[in-house]
Amino acid sequence: MTIIDYIMEIDKIDNSNFDEYVLQHYSNPNCSGLSEFYDDLERIKYIKRLFNRYHSRGDIKPRLLLNHIIILQNVFGANACSRILFHKMEIKFHPYLKSFLVYLNYLPPNIPEINLEIIPTDHKIDSFLRDIQ
Repeated sequence: MTIIDYIMEIDKIDNSNFDEYVLQHYSNPNCSGLSEFYDDLERIKYIKRLFNRYHSRGDIKPRLLLNHIIILQNVFGANACSRILFHKMEIKFHPYLKSFLVYLNYLPPNIPEINLEIIPTDHKIDSFLRDIQ
């Protein structure tokens, strides 16, 4: 089995195959080096920080979060972006993430790593997103 065969067979993302999954789905024609790749991955940390801020203080920056998620979707695709974000986010942030993904219509019908049906959306975030023009 070649590495490409192994990468194609990733059914569930975990810490041991995360890097391979990310590299398989990364597609940025403007990327001129690894630094841009790592800059794109840093957006996951920014999203986590913004969710943590919302979780601890109730302060949300929906437009900034939307921008980060949209950029990740542009370089990974909607399905891969969703899987990557759910894998990297703490469980307490899943309702926040789901609200944004539903709003952007990026939420796939199925993510092998989690059961999307049991994750509620965050009503406060849903309200903020409805008010964005």
